[in-house]
Amino acid sequence: MKYLKAHSVLPKEVIAIIQEFIDGELVYIPRKDGRQRSWGEKSGAKDSLKERNCQIYKDYTNGTKVIDLTLKYYLSEQSIRRIISQQKRHCSNSVYSRL
Repeated sequence: MKYLKAHSVLPKEVIAIIQEFIDGELVYIPRKDGRQRSWGEKSGAKDSLKERNCQIYKDYTNGTKVIDLTLKYYLSEQSIRRIISQQKRHCSNSVYSRL
């Protein structure tokens, strides 16, 4: 989320009304209902983490030890185990959904 200058996007009358309530403070204006984006959708972070987690699970199933995965991905053992568990559930759910 980036900041916008009120003078560049709002009419002077609207700025004057807002200043009556909040003078010089920061205000967050939420998106309209139905237009919200999930975390990481715009930046691509969500997809990047999904790919990383798939690769962690693939490495694990190919025999890489958890301790080696912690060093490779700079994550704690607990995080690696959580990712493996989530990916295992995801893979088994997707197999059953195809039947």
